[in-house]
Order: sequence, then structure tokens, then C-alpha cells
Amino acid sequence: MATLELSINEEVAVTPVRRAPRLGPLFWAAIAWTIFILAAAAFADLLPLPSPTDMDMLERRMPMSQLHWLGTDGLGRDEFARLIYGARISLTVGLCAPLIGITIGGALGMLAGYFRGRFESIVGGSMDVLLAFPPLILALAVIAYLGQSLINLTCIVGVLSTPAFMRVARAATLTLARREFVIAAQALGATHARILLRELLPNVFLPLLAFFLLGVAVTIVVEGALSFLGLGVPPPISSWGSMIGEGRESLEVAPRLAFIPAIAMFLTVLSFNLIGDTLRALTDPRQGAL
Repeated sequence: MATLELSINEEVAVTPVRRAPRLGPLFWAAIAWTIFILAAAAFADLLPLPSPTDMDMLERRMPMSQLHWLGTDGLGRDEFARLIYGARISLTVGLCAPLIGITIGGALGMLAGYFRGRFESIVGGSMDVLLAFPPLILALAVIAYLGQSLINLTCIVGVLSTPAFMRVARAATLTLARREFVIAAQALGATHARILLRELLPNVFLPLLAFFLLGVAVTIVVEGALSFLGLGVPPPISSWGSMIGEGRESLEVAPRLAFIPAIAMFLTVLSFNLIGDTLRALTDPRQGAL
């Protein structure tokens, strides 16, 4: 008996204990940068900044100074003011476009994963058709046809993100639709709407939120690529992508005009990726029971 108890204790002792991922300094640094850039973009009108559209051809490509913290661009506009106001455009598209995707794609994915059958085939087939088009080329074609505007850019990028959110929501719903709490709710006579909203949505929302943050990072890059190609928001409004595109003409004279917005975009995308990866690890259903 003593030998049996000893072997059991040894087995328990060597069994690894699954621990939740630690929130390291990189995560908190990403949170700090995200809060800073969001606050700067939201309160740009209240900051003591010069107008980002005022030009002074006599001060073209001026170096950094107390008057112009990051210097001026090729048209004499304050680079720091353009960087802050450009963050407003990049973050508006980066946040609103995935919001469209998570709303439409999340709803379709939950319905497809819950009802299955023909509805799932129709939704999955329509998303496959949308994924069959190269997203960047499709965005270029639609924006070129509809015209350059912040609304058009946000809507097209949001529609392109719908299939990814649909698949995440459908996969999460499939793992939950046959769980005990859903079967118990059905046995008690709960309606489909109540089960979807009260039982499934709170559990599906966390994986969608983690994927939403990753989608924000991807959308900022997509907006920057479209603006770099000249199909973003129309001038004189600036975004990080358009600033990089304008700065490439001054790489030999003033490379900071392209590198500074590129660094700002890199830090923002990296921060959203770090936050999204951490939340995805924390909300992974394989880490424990829901």
C-alpha cells in the first residue's frame, strides 16, 4: 500500500501544471504605445500643433527644430502634425474596417456553425468566392471605380475581412454547439435566438476579439499599401501610407520623411499583433474549459 501511494504521489508530482501565459513587458509596452497613439489621434485638434496642410515653400525639407519637431516635408508642411493627423486616418480605417468584418462575418459564422446544413454551405461557398479574388487587386478596382474617399476605403477593406471573421466564428461555434450548456438550454425550451445571444455569443466573442486586434494590424498595412499606391484618402488629407509614398521622392535628401511614418506604422502594427497574440493565447479553448 505504501508503494502504491508513493507511485501515485510521484505521478501527481511530475504531472505538469498548465499555467496561463504571463503578461510580459512587451505586452505592457504594446498597450502603452497603443493608448498613446490612439489618444494622440483622438485629441489631435486639441494639441498645440500647426496645421498639417499649411505649406511654406521657403521651408521645404527643413531639419528638426523647436518649431518643427520632425522637420518639414517637401512642401514645407510640419511633419509631426502630419504624422499625428495621419494616425487618425490610418487608425480610423484600421479600426472601422475590421468592425464591419467582425459584425457581418461573426454573425454569418455563428449562424452557419449553429444551423449547419444548406445555410452553412451557402455561406461557406459565398465566402470562398470572395476569397478567390486577390484582395489587393479587388480593392484597387473597387476604389478606382467608386472614387477615393475614407468611407469607400473603409467599406471595401471591411468587406474583404469578412471571410476571415466568418471562419473564426464558425469554428468557435462548431466546438460549442454540442456542449452541455447548449444542450441544457435546448432541453429547457430556449429559442434559437436566445441560445445564440445568451449562450454562444459570450464564448465566441473572446476569440473574435483576439482576431479583431490582429485584423486591425493587417488593415493598417492594407490601408498604407493603398495610400502608398495613391488610392487611399484624397489629398490634402494624409495617412501614414501616403506620407511614405511622398517621402520616397526625398530618400536621398531627407530619408526621415519616409522612415518616420514607416516606423510609426511598424510600432503600431507590432503592438496590435502582440496584444492580439496574447489575448488569443489567453482565450484559447485548449488552455482549459470554457
